[in-house]
Amino acid sequence: MAEISEIPGTLDAVGAVGTDRQSIYVYEAPVRIWHWLNALTICLLAVTGYLIASPLPSMPGEASNWYTMGYIRFVHFASGQVLAWAFLYRVYWAFVGNEYARQLFALPIYNRIWRWGLFYELRWYLFLVRYPKKYIGHNPLANTAMFLFVIAMVLMMLTGFALYAEGEGRDSLWYTLFGWMFRIFPNSQDVHTVHHLGLWFIVTFVILHVYAALREDIVSRQSMLSAIVTGERTFRDSRPD
Repeated sequence: MAEISEIPGTLDAVGAVGTDRQSIYVYEAPVRIWHWLNALTICLLAVTGYLIASPLPSMPGEASNWYTMGYIRFVHFASGQVLAWAFLYRVYWAFVGNEYARQLFALPIYNRIWRWGLFYELRWYLFLVRYPKKYIGHNPLANTAMFLFVIAMVLMMLTGFALYAEGEGRDSLWYTLFGWMFRIFPNSQDVHTVHHLGLWFIVTFVILHVYAALREDIVSRQSMLSAIVTGERTFRDSRPD
């Protein structure tokens, strides 16, 4: 059996085994900023998107005295545009950043050891193995989950801007850029449905993501939560892979 260190991004790949505690700089500042900006905008989009799909009860008094749904829609649209611009910058940083900045956008499924690591990590998360492996960047299972998250993000942005374009009208620049989505989904309600299902996929992902980060920070052999704040991954023991 080949060693897990043959997977790109594992600890042995940089010769960092053998000390009781060692930190390696992994997540550059633009990646960390994007992560937390993403967290903020996704929270705003999830809450306002749910309220748009399931509006609040009618307000008392004259309707002209209230602009609640207008504010909710504004926060949703503004957050969506911030999310999109931040995502474009994140794509740019995948080209100019370090090797770990590219992990979101590629799965090395051609690598047999990576595939072995994927199933090992799945067993680790299911409490079927005793020790986790050491990774500098994302482990193969996390790499896969993040890749699916990126696909979901792209689909949410495309369907969201298509729905916004529909409101702006067929003569708008928005419709010119995103109206082609209605050729894929001729029924506008289908675009709404895909966008709504995407919301629940991302909410589920966020819950699992937070759980996995907390769990790994407690029981794993490397830091997780502090790494996305300081950028450094700290390994807590010298036990080899």
